[in-house]
Amino acid sequence: MKILSRDGLGHLVDVLATEGYRVIGPTVRDSAIVLDELASAEELPAGWGVETGPGQYRLIRRGDQAVFGHSAGPQSWKRFLHPPRRKLWSAGPDGRFVEAAEETPRYAFLGVRGCDLAAIAKLRTVLGRLPEPFVIGVNCTEPGEVCFCASMGTGPGVSAGYDLALTERGHRFLVDAGTDEGARILGLLETTDASAAEVTAARDEVTAAAGKMGRTMHGGDLRTLMRDSRESPHWADVASRCLNCANCTMVCPTCFCTSTEDVTDVTGEHAERWEHWASCFELDFSYVHGGSVRESGASRYRQWLSHKLGTWHDQFGSSGCVGCGRCIAWCPAGIDLVAEVDALAEAADGH
Repeated sequence: MKILSRDGLGHLVDVLATEGYRVIGPTVRDSAIVLDELASAEELPAGWGVETGPGQYRLIRRGDQAVFGHSAGPQSWKRFLHPPRRKLWSAGPDGRFVEAAEETPRYAFLGVRGCDLAAIAKLRTVLGRLPEPFVIGVNCTEPGEVCFCASMGTGPGVSAGYDLALTERGHRFLVDAGTDEGARILGLLETTDASAAEVTAARDEVTAAAGKMGRTMHGGDLRTLMRDSRESPHWADVASRCLNCANCTMVCPTCFCTSTEDVTDVTGEHAERWEHWASCFELDFSYVHGGSVRESGASRYRQWLSHKLGTWHDQFGSSGCVGCGRCIAWCPAGIDLVAEVDALAEAADGH
């Protein structure tokens, strides 16, 4: 384990850029901490934290200059691996179809939390081949009010899948290399050896963070609960509050559904087909000949939650939820996924 200074973090960003990586990380924009390409470490959100709750997200000033002292923002790394919109092909007046060129940027992701690292792994299981970014994970020591990754087994520490992992402690970072490429990049930086006491203290802080989660997911068999709750009256209760706006699916780091649209120019001589993100909350999402299968808001919310926590197991062998809490914070109606699962469990128990 090595120690990297705050200046060393800036050097890390510079080294990655020199090595040909496009460095993506958190930065402050539009009153939120978003993910964007970084020109330097000066663009990181030093001294900024967030307050979150159901339907609530607010930037706040911290009393220190911590770079990663904030929980998940409105974006996830999914947008760089599974873009919101991409061209599939085009065709001209000669009738020849031309497949769109696939750009594969050489990304370096800086600041990936345990929940998001798990989400990337789930997307790779679902979608197959994805770009292979250089991943710099960050162990969480200050979970947010809507976080529940500990109860989903995805955090607060990062697990397999990182090249480098950072634990922020004051103005320094403990760094662990998880791959040969990570060790090579680390070798290009000025570091010192971490003492055994520093390593233990950092690990204790991450372990303690598991007990500071703002939420805890119901500990029962969620797959069975979702299956047995199909006819629960609670779906109608949720639907009375849900706006069907699809915010939850857009901010979710694992939702992967897409649709396609064909567009032409004004002459009608050039056509393109584009793929874009879609949501099971859209009325047309389940449209087949004659109408939509899921016409009510209750049926669409049930589809989303039952798939995320239930039938995802049947398809992909795990839950589709990583406990990041984005769907709670960015729901304008303040619907809390964890609270809704608790309500379904209580209804199933006859309470």
